[in-house]
Amino acid sequence: MMENVTLAFIGGIGMTEILVIAGVGLLLFGANKLPELGRGLARGIKEFRDGVKGDSETKEKEPETKK
Repeated sequence: MMENVTLAFIGGIGMTEILVIAGVGLLLFGANKLPELGRGLARGIKEFRDGVKGDSETKEKEPETKK
């Protein structure tokens, strides 16, 4: 019944909207915190993809840097 589910709002994001979102993120978190948040988000996405694929074999542990 729900075979044709689409996300209409994804195609409507332009350069102006991306810049506004980036500007708000910069104001909320600050320039020093943004790279750290990006790395955490990337790790989370990677772990999610690995979990969906079922790749629970040997995982290389990345050294965490503390600031």
